[in-house]
Amino acid sequence: MSASDTPPATDFNEFDPDSAAPPSRSQLLSEAQVSQASELIGRLRNGLGLAILGQDELLDQVVICMLARGHMLLEGLPGLGKTELVKSLSTLLGLGFRRIQFTPDLLPSDILGSPILEDRGDGQRQLVFHKGPIFANLVLADEINRASPKTQAALLEAMQERRATVMGESHQLPLPFFVLATQNPIELEGTYPLPEAQLDRFMFKINVYGVSAETLQEIIATRNAGTPPQLEMALDENQLQELFSLTDKVHLPVAVSNYIARLVTATHPDRTTSPDQIKQFVKFGASPRAAIALAATSRASALLNRKPNVGFEDVQRVANSVLSHRIILDYSARLEGWTPAKIVDSLLESVREVGREIPEDLSV
Repeated sequence: MSASDTPPATDFNEFDPDSAAPPSRSQLLSEAQVSQASELIGRLRNGLGLAILGQDELLDQVVICMLARGHMLLEGLPGLGKTELVKSLSTLLGLGFRRIQFTPDLLPSDILGSPILEDRGDGQRQLVFHKGPIFANLVLADEINRASPKTQAALLEAMQERRATVMGESHQLPLPFFVLATQNPIELEGTYPLPEAQLDRFMFKINVYGVSAETLQEIIATRNAGTPPQLEMALDENQLQELFSLTDKVHLPVAVSNYIARLVTATHPDRTTSPDQIKQFVKFGASPRAAIALAATSRASALLNRKPNVGFEDVQRVANSVLSHRIILDYSARLEGWTPAKIVDSLLESVREVGREIPEDLSV
């Protein structure tokens, strides 16, 4: 093959809108399907709003991640309702719920379970596997950074493969399966920061902040000892599966998928098209799993906003929750006051939504 015959390298900064055929009308969600999804999501969202006051954006992010079937890492100070949020979500969805308090002496078998020698009644004994708390639809890993790396690693296979392996035998976890972990950004003595490989398996990292004085006043006035109201199941298993199916059918235009690809590529400091702040302050960029997560959660964001297709604004809405924990900063970044969230914000400002300039004869 001659040099002239060599196909050009793919450049995510170039996008040809005519390179992909638009979806047919039958492929798009109908108005009735969007309305159905909106009604189901509304039930869940309203229930969470009754339990957790004054945290509208947080609740929207949680719903988006749940629709995309991803795991969440919630980081915030004690007493902000992180545990209550997870408990409320399990009640509203009617899912099996288990809470694991992570401590330095917690062992992998305390999470996964272990085989126990039992008497069969005929004079024989056999090893019988007793399932640990990981075998639930929704698992709350409370203060996950307080457990040892060996115990943290016990979650890796479960989060990625939806199964647990004990003594060479694999056991399938129930579906759907979500891990919602919390960690405290203070009192870090004796804690073990999550390794990057495990952080990457969390679709979202969400920072939980305090509420306003008005919300605090409402909590004090309406809740005895801060106890939230009793919730009832909002969605049954079939309705939840229907929501998952509708989320998967939300159309992702080629222009938006190209935008996602360019965003993730631009997080790497060794790329010539990356912004200057990425080259200067970022040590390692986001993995391909980040692009997959952006696509999935953007679909969920669009459905939450009653849209049958993804827009650029949906990607921008979830970008910080998807990318901030996947970007590793250089030591100089802190000296200059840069944080992962600030880096992602600057990235969104630097990367154009459309990968090439509009022709002059079409611009106004």
